[in-house]
Amino acid sequence: MKYGFVLPSGDARTAADFAEAAEHAGWDGFFVWEPLYGWDAWVLLTAAAMRTSRIRLGTMITPVSRMRPWKLASETLTVDHLSGGRVTLSVGLGATDIGFADFGEATDRRVRAELLDEGLAILQALWAGKPVSHAGKHYRVEAEHLHYPPPPPVQQPRIPIWVVGAWPFEKSMRRAMRFDGIIPSAKGDDGDFRQVTPDELRDMKRWIDERRQDAAFDIIVEGTTSTSNRERAAAKVRPWADAGATWYLEARWGVQEGATTMDDVRRRLEAGPPRTD
Repeated sequence: MKYGFVLPSGDARTAADFAEAAEHAGWDGFFVWEPLYGWDAWVLLTAAAMRTSRIRLGTMITPVSRMRPWKLASETLTVDHLSGGRVTLSVGLGATDIGFADFGEATDRRVRAELLDEGLAILQALWAGKPVSHAGKHYRVEAEHLHYPPPPPVQQPRIPIWVVGAWPFEKSMRRAMRFDGIIPSAKGDDGDFRQVTPDELRDMKRWIDERRQDAAFDIIVEGTTSTSNRERAAAKVRPWADAGATWYLEARWGVQEGATTMDDVRRRLEAGPPRTD
């Protein structure tokens, strides 16, 4: 299992400082979130790339439905080259309660799923550096001649893409399986989506293994663990590892920039990942 740390808030300098500290503390990945309005995720990751050399860098998550695919392709490609091939793009429909309607973004789940699928198709075509012809429901691109195209990503055949997948909904699961990893969710009794349980993850892993021949496929879960007690931290993560997760992300969502609790976030980061081995 690999271990990542999610920065809950902070500007580019904060991201650079925390990413450097995360690398020194032995974390395998450093992730930031994509707000509708706020500190730009790809500028934060650019700053992080300049201060690190090993740790993977990515988003949690990028809602593709509100992105221009060609702009996202440019951002990911730029940071991929800057970092020497350390970018991971995590995508999904996004949480509409953070202001989608306020900014006129699509809120209908079906529409956002269509935008996600089309956006990912355009993104990959642009990364390939070839003429792009896409005629979809939401996007029409006829870029037969790209003007001054950059080289393809450092990572081949593409920058790794992790996709939120809703278990056990087959359409959502199959979308994630077309890419490089899944961030699994399940529908709770209240109708809202939540992270799967270890038992659900075990069933999901079995379902994936039956349908996918390539073993190189990540399963990503998140949570919070103890800062001071390594054994207790590892014990909390072990059920996920046993169920088949390949990445665990320490994610202390809701901590605001400037709050004293950011000191606690820094202490957790410096304590290192909750390794089970």
